[in-house]
Amino acid sequence: MGNLRVVSYGSEPFSNRIEAGKLLADDIKNIVPSKSVVLGIPRGGMIVAGELAKGISADLDVVLSRKIGAPSNPEFAIGAVSEDGKLFIDIESVHQENISENYIEQEKNRQIREMKIRVKAYRNIKPRTVLENKIVIICDDGVATGATMQAAVWSIQQNKPGRIILAFPVGPYDTLKRLAEEVNEVVCLRVPYSFSSVGQFYADFPQVDDREVLAVLRQ
Repeated sequence: MGNLRVVSYGSEPFSNRIEAGKLLADDIKNIVPSKSVVLGIPRGGMIVAGELAKGISADLDVVLSRKIGAPSNPEFAIGAVSEDGKLFIDIESVHQENISENYIEQEKNRQIREMKIRVKAYRNIKPRTVLENKIVIICDDGVATGATMQAAVWSIQQNKPGRIILAFPVGPYDTLKRLAEEVNEVVCLRVPYSFSSVGQFYADFPQVDDREVLAVLRQ
């Protein structure tokens, strides 16, 4: 199990994603080398990731993966598809849920179709960064169930990074603890005792569109 570092159990909201990213950078800039790679999860996570990467002088890229949800609960990740179409399945969860190969294949193809448009747009701006043996920090604007982040972790692990760190402004303790079992370290600025949604902890939490993601990548 990796290390889980909780900075605060407070519930004070962030002004916006930019402030959250700057605060994350201030917290971890002394524990990671400048040659790290920050990977943001689109779309909102890219705003936070952009500020984090600037603050610690790290390379910035986007992690593109789609979770495969269980038929009975789409938010429960049983696997993930990476941007190059590779499928990763949690065999134990598949057996527990008694999920058919036909369902997995159909869901894989559906998620690949969903991802293709984004992959084309983002990779025209930013070719994929080589992650092998590097310290990789995967960032989002917060975490709730952890399903999307779990999918991203499964995808990035196939690139054989030297170390994986997850960085969040806010999230619930149980989710963070579970994710810490998959990576080297999880850092979260605020872990409130009462948690209902990520947006609850931002004064300004607008929808982020692809134009904003592309603008961050161009920087």
